[in-house]
Amino acid sequence: MKLGVVSVLAALASTAAAAKNERTFAVLHFTGKTLTVGRADPIVNPGGPSVHLHHVLGGNAFSVNATGEDLAKSTCSSAQVKGDNSNYWFPSLYFRDPKTGKFEDVQLFYAQVYYFFEPTNDDIKAFPLGLSMVVGDASTRSPPAGGASGNLDPSKGPVSPVKWTCARHKYDPPSWSATSDGSQGGMPDKNNKGEGVGFPDANCDGYAAPLRMDIHFPSCYNPDAGLTDYKNNMAYPTNDGHGKHDCPKGWIHVPHIFFEVYWNTPLLADRWVPNQGKQPFVLSNGDATGYSLHGDFLSGWDEKLLQHIIDTCDTGGSGMEQCPGLFYGANKEKCTIPNPVPEKVSGVLDALPGNNPLSGWSYGDKPSTEPSSSAAPAQPSSASSSTSAAAPTSSATEITDPVPTKGPEDAECTPNLVTVWETVTVTAEAPDATPGSKARRHVLEHVRRQRKHD
Repeated sequence: MKLGVVSVLAALASTAAAAKNERTFAVLHFTGKTLTVGRADPIVNPGGPSVHLHHVLGGNAFSVNATGEDLAKSTCSSAQVKGDNSNYWFPSLYFRDPKTGKFEDVQLFYAQVYYFFEPTNDDIKAFPLGLSMVVGDASTRSPPAGGASGNLDPSKGPVSPVKWTCARHKYDPPSWSATSDGSQGGMPDKNNKGEGVGFPDANCDGYAAPLRMDIHFPSCYNPDAGLTDYKNNMAYPTNDGHGKHDCPKGWIHVPHIFFEVYWNTPLLADRWVPNQGKQPFVLSNGDATGYSLHGDFLSGWDEKLLQHIIDTCDTGGSGMEQCPGLFYGANKEKCTIPNPVPEKVSGVLDALPGNNPLSGWSYGDKPSTEPSSSAAPAQPSSASSSTSAAAPTSSATEITDPVPTKGPEDAECTPNLVTVWETVTVTAEAPDATPGSKARRHVLEHVRRQRKHD
């Protein structure tokens, strides 16, 4: 019996290894909305409070000093796949009341992380324990050099790894002004009305799809730079001219991960007036533009397990917890820890946690003091690119067979969403994002556009 299982898994691995002509992927779901919320960032601000607040997912060994070795000792993780004790974090979102000027935390609707295993001539390897990645620039208040078109290939110009998505029932008036140059408001993606850089000036009222952060991480690791040199250890792969994306020689091709983070902005829809050239949302670092969107990842994976998933799994939106032959099974219990930096971070606040002043657009361009290390990863000298902080995904073709995926167990409304690449947004009936509404079995597929010039 054991030999039969081994044979099946070996066959799966052989098939996957030979199938890198096509992208495979699996969505990592989480058992609860967050592990914790706090001013902690062991990559950029190790040893002390970070400048601004983050929402954190993953292993419960997270702390201001956490390392990969620490994460491996986690006793629980909010990731649904046992063996992934990594941490994933991103800035929190706040609503500034137009009437009072006070701040209120915006409820996280849910978040999930896509693991893409791209077409490549390289061997895709598991993240080494302790690999640190930071994408985006927490200090910027300027639009990305590449505008809102989105580009992840450094051979084609500036890489833009972060973006906002605002799905709506109707796009008249538009979410982002078509004539915006980014200096006074966000900029639209000319090929997709639901996407742009910088905050939109609209209520994101799409089915089960409120305001969303999109954060893409590079997938080429430079072992010469080392695990913790996050400013120099990662780069984005380049197109070989035949639809495959390869890393520089001597670098290690790892999974391409993508954070998809939804905020329950419909709860606040009746408290501000959209399409007036201003909007009420700010990131926890005080950024009123949304250009400084960024994300962090610290690997705490069991490397053999992740390699098995890379080699054998293509469950897509059904979830990574559905991958065949998971060594340790799936997590079902929620996993949380207290705020590592105890302070009030929710409810009505006179100031943002850390006393970060507002900046960007009408508030001026000077941000709060951010460490110089908050810049996005550099590309190798062979690739001309600058990784700015506000725009991911690029171009697209259409698909018409949406694949459902599930949201977290404790979401007010459990939406079925999945991002499938090289596409446009396609929707089907799905539940509203209103809290307390009963989840119904519907499908919403976000089709994203990537690498249109492949």
